[in-house]
Amino acid sequence: HLRMRGLTVVDVDRKSAGVSLEGIVERMRGVPARDVTVMARQLATMISSGLSLLRALYVLEEQSENRLLKRTIGAVRQDVEAGLALSQALARHPRVFDDLFVAMVRAGETGGNLDEVLERVALQLEKDDNLRRTVRSAMVYPSLIAVFAVAVLVGMVLFIIPVFADMYRDLGGELPALTRFMIGLSDAMRDHWYLFLAVPIAATYLFLRWRRSAAGAKTWDSMKLRMPFRIGSIVRKIAVARFSRTLGTLTASGVPILQALEITARTAGNRVISDPIAGVVERLKEGQPLAQPLARTGVFPPMMIHMLAVGEETGALDRMLHKLADFYDDEVATQLKSITSVIEPLMMILVGAIVGVVVIAMYMPMFSIFELVQ
Repeated sequence: HLRMRGLTVVDVDRKSAGVSLEGIVERMRGVPARDVTVMARQLATMISSGLSLLRALYVLEEQSENRLLKRTIGAVRQDVEAGLALSQALARHPRVFDDLFVAMVRAGETGGNLDEVLERVALQLEKDDNLRRTVRSAMVYPSLIAVFAVAVLVGMVLFIIPVFADMYRDLGGELPALTRFMIGLSDAMRDHWYLFLAVPIAATYLFLRWRRSAAGAKTWDSMKLRMPFRIGSIVRKIAVARFSRTLGTLTASGVPILQALEITARTAGNRVISDPIAGVVERLKEGQPLAQPLARTGVFPPMMIHMLAVGEETGALDRMLHKLADFYDDEVATQLKSITSVIEPLMMILVGAIVGVVVIAMYMPMFSIFELVQ
């Protein structure tokens, strides 16, 4: 049947029957950026050493520890054996290789410097991964404190307050308003615990669904830029750093500026910053320099606009973009440290306040214990 359709069998493999839980988990987790980074650097090293592309892909397929990446590299290798270019084969797997990766590989194939371009891809992925890990590590401690605070509140409401509530019911009398509120909350959580589980889950699901919509995503991105306590400033600088590094890497790899801007807009991570890029592309087609239409968007910092103008005048736009990305990376790390140094004691105060409110609510009737005894 395949020969009648004009197809040639390149490789035959047994397909596993059914869908396993392990396979579902693999697809949900995807391929970590670090594994893709290592793959790009190893592929660049082997190609620069004179190894053929197919042989390099065979080696990568054999030594890859991530099974999803292993199967993806095998599929890419089969497509290359069938005559496709490497960029075309990579483009068939958008969940593993994004537009940036594919565009840079295509530019490397066109310019004949695939090994250099792959090194730039690996460096770009490493920088992005470092930025993500910086943000995540800064949020670990506050998140743990918040979880601990909720656990303490739930534990006291479910197990400690009922003991006092039974005692006060036996004594009789009128309880203070704060004590009545805490006892009512305890009774509600014990009697209707399923609501206290279902409501947060439903609210989270609805929020995520709203955020995935076009209008919701843009509104949420705009809200993130206006968050207080310098959080909005950090979000903006993260998006600007990613924008600068991606555009600089693409232009340095030989990708045309118009195509580089379109790819950069898709990978910026914030629609408030990426949406105006379509207008920037139109202005560039009219012959305007890059800095002018970027300044008109009103979303990029003035320092970035001035440095881009200097980079265009001196013919070193890609180097200037990388310097901007490094500068904003350092700014993000510095601001995150200053914010976490303030958030940590505030979270501890919050935990103390929660415990204090519950303790005060339960011991307030003790001050009028003789009035309660009948």
